[in-house]
Amino acid sequence: MKNIIKIAWRNLLRYTRRTLLTSSLIAVGVALVIIFGGIGNSFKNEIIGLITNSNVGDIQIHKKGYVGSIDNLPLDITIPEGGLKKIESLLDNNTEVKAYSKRIRFGAMVSNFVQTTNMRLTAIYPEKESQTCPALVKRIKEGDLNPDTFVKPGSVVIPQNIANGMNLKVGNDLVLVATNKDGSVNGMTFKISGISENIMGPQGKDGYIHIDDARSLLRIEDGEITEIAVKLNNFNKLNRTYLQLKNDLSQIKGEKTDKPVFEIHTWEELVPFSTIAKIITLLIMVVRIVLFIIVLVSILNVMMMSVYERLGEIGTIASIGTLPSKILALFLTEGLSLGFFSAITGNIIGIAILLIIRAAKFNFTFGDARTELTLAPQIPTTEVLLTIIFVVIISALASLQPALKASKMEPVEALRHV
Repeated sequence: MKNIIKIAWRNLLRYTRRTLLTSSLIAVGVALVIIFGGIGNSFKNEIIGLITNSNVGDIQIHKKGYVGSIDNLPLDITIPEGGLKKIESLLDNNTEVKAYSKRIRFGAMVSNFVQTTNMRLTAIYPEKESQTCPALVKRIKEGDLNPDTFVKPGSVVIPQNIANGMNLKVGNDLVLVATNKDGSVNGMTFKISGISENIMGPQGKDGYIHIDDARSLLRIEDGEITEIAVKLNNFNKLNRTYLQLKNDLSQIKGEKTDKPVFEIHTWEELVPFSTIAKIITLLIMVVRIVLFIIVLVSILNVMMMSVYERLGEIGTIASIGTLPSKILALFLTEGLSLGFFSAITGNIIGIAILLIIRAAKFNFTFGDARTELTLAPQIPTTEVLLTIIFVVIISALASLQPALKASKMEPVEALRHV
């Protein structure tokens, strides 16, 4: 076997220019896969982290039917107090759940006594919300930045676009007018305690008030809420935890219908950016496929040329008693060596470029968010290993046909080309 490897390596070096050109093409393709995968996944993970850690949470629980009408922020599809206690018990006993926040979401009219506009409000307990969405407070540009008190009873945090449009500042009074589930209208005066950016885009109008104020404004006498946002200890276990919680929630059934009364969704089902994340994953797959085509065509071309140029040599070694299996192994070894070392070189180049990008710490913003995100790609260890494995497999497949052709040649027929 050692002799076959030595001969194969010498044969590759005999055609230095062609070997270098082919290996360079493969190495560049591998490097592009590593670079594109590292940057794409870094961008995707940063945006997902921003969305889940500052607004949505990893998982949300609602009463069945709520998400289908979520654009209307319905107040008649709520989680009752009895069901809330059962859900809290499930979450408290789940070791994968780090924190959760009870919310009441509703629409309201906001007035500064001169102008009026509409706004979406999320009523929360600030200490719970800060644990579930730890990046929320970082979005507050002005006002109280304490995670436990950034919105107190009697105060409201409004988005930047409403503050600018209505010329509002921290400390100003504001009137919120809302309609409860029975159709009654009520209004209350609040003091602006903070002005925040809105990561959902410049058209977003999302504000926060204390959940006790929401109960007063909406005249909610019991402990019903509209949703629960959940934060996990390990985001990588999202799907497994989701399925576990979904199964647990399915056991909570209505008294009259005997059917599950609650629904659970991951952030992907609630945020439009999940489509972009899927597109990024698809693009990475397309780059991989292009790489495999490049490797297949390149090595197939090199090995076919090698066979036709060495017909005389094949006839000579066959005539002196070299077994067809040895000739087959020789050409396969050449193709595998070319693919393997090209993949190693490409991975080294790709990893080096990712390390440079990581050290440079490129910053970017998403939407109208003030928070800067750092493009810090991790070394995709799994990607590196899989790329080497796939390149070697493709190299073997590309080398197989030329190698079989060489091993099946009749010595007399091959010697005619000497």
